[in-house]
Amino acid sequence: MEVPGLRTWVIFYLISFVVLLWAAFLTINGFMLWVSLMLVLVVIGINFVTVSNQLKAHASRKALQAELTKDVGKNAETEVDDRPKH
Repeated sequence: MEVPGLRTWVIFYLISFVVLLWAAFLTINGFMLWVSLMLVLVVIGINFVTVSNQLKAHASRKALQAELTKDVGKNAETEVDDRPKH
């Protein structure tokens, strides 16, 4: 995860934590068990999808970086060979 997105992640997980606490409160009171189960499943599903998307984005950025920098060393070697010899 990137540092600029850290604030977004903190807010995202705080909201998730509050939803899970609310689900626990509903379960302890003994009513609306299906609502609390649904809340837990939704939070876990959203977290899974979000983290999965971030991992895919990171992998694609890494692949793009490798593609863009694969010829960097080769260009330096050819420039050295192209210099006129005295």
